[in-house]
Amino acid sequence: MAVIHLNDGNFEKEVLNSKEPVIVDYWASWCGPCRVMAPRFEELSNEMKGIKFAKLSTEEAPEIASQHEIMSIPTLVLFKGGKEEDRMIGALPKEYLKAWLEKHL
Repeated sequence: MAVIHLNDGNFEKEVLNSKEPVIVDYWASWCGPCRVMAPRFEELSNEMKGIKFAKLSTEEAPEIASQHEIMSIPTLVLFKGGKEEDRMIGALPKEYLKAWLEKHL
């Protein structure tokens, strides 16, 4: 499944109103660890079923990042039923991220 790029116009529909769990990667173009995390996130989006993968640029949608209390990036937030269930901060190894997601599915 392709990674969905979130913005002010689609965040509510794609995340808060989603029937399936959503993992949101909060990132910024200037962030080195975010660039390290990006290919891992993309690979997992193609490997894992039953979860939606989405990215939100904190530069393009700072209000949403602020509403969700994103203090550092990359931050990965898992939403279920429109509510935050868990979060991880930092560039994670792919295997660690996959295991973390699987325990929530």
